[in-house]
Amino acid sequence: MKVGIQLKQIKMESVRRNSLSQQVLDNIVSLLINGDLKPGDKLESELTLMKQFDVSRPVLREALSSLETMDIITRKPREGTFINNKVGADPFQAMLAISINNIPAIIEARMALETGLITLAAEKITELQLEKLKETIHGIQENKDRDYGGYDKEFHRIIAFCANNPIVEGMISSLLLTHEKTNRLILFREPEITIEHHQAIYEALEKRDPIESFNQMYKHLTYVRDKILSGYEKQH
Repeated sequence: MKVGIQLKQIKMESVRRNSLSQQVLDNIVSLLINGDLKPGDKLESELTLMKQFDVSRPVLREALSSLETMDIITRKPREGTFINNKVGADPFQAMLAISINNIPAIIEARMALETGLITLAAEKITELQLEKLKETIHGIQENKDRDYGGYDKEFHRIIAFCANNPIVEGMISSLLLTHEKTNRLILFREPEITIEHHQAIYEALEKRDPIESFNQMYKHLTYVRDKILSGYEKQH
C-alpha cells in the first residue's frame, strides 16, 4: 500500500476557480482511472491537498464528501483518507463520481437501468425475493412519519438484483449509492403515494408480467424524478 501519495509527482495542475469542488473531484477520479491512485492508497493530509489543488478547505471537503458518498474513499479519524479497496473492481463507480453533482443525468441513468432491469426481474424473481419486497413496503407503512429512505432504497435494490446479471449489478449498486444525495433534495414526503407505487410494482412482479412491471416502474420513477428535480431547481 502506498502511503501519502504525492500528487505533485503526477504533475497535477492547480485547479481553476470555476466549479472548484467538481474539478478537484474530477482530478482525483482521473488519477484512479489512470492507475496513479489505487485501491488502498492513502491520500495526503487536507493541508497538503489544499496546497496542491490550490483550493480552500471547504472546497476540498465538499469534493471529499462527494467521493465518500460514492463509496470511493473512507475518512478514518486520526488515520487519514483512504481509497476503498473495492473501487478497482467497480470502475463504473469511479466514473459515476465524476457526474455525482449532475443530478438530472444521474436520475436519467437510474431510470434507464431500472426500467430495463425490472422486465428481467419479472421473469426471474423468486418467492423469497417477493416476500422481501413486501417487507420493505410494510417498513414504509410503519415509518410513514419518519425517514423511510432505507426501505425505499432496499426495495429498488432487491428488484435490480432479481435480474441476476453481474454486468449491470455494479452499475445499479453505484447509482443507488447516490440515493442519499438525491433523497436530500426532496422537499416534501408523500408516503401514501410511495406505498401505492411500490405496491403496484410488487403486484406486477408477482404476476410475472414484464410489461406491467415496466409501466409501473416508469410511472414511479417519473414521479420521483419530478420531485427531486423540483427541489434541485429551487436550490440552483
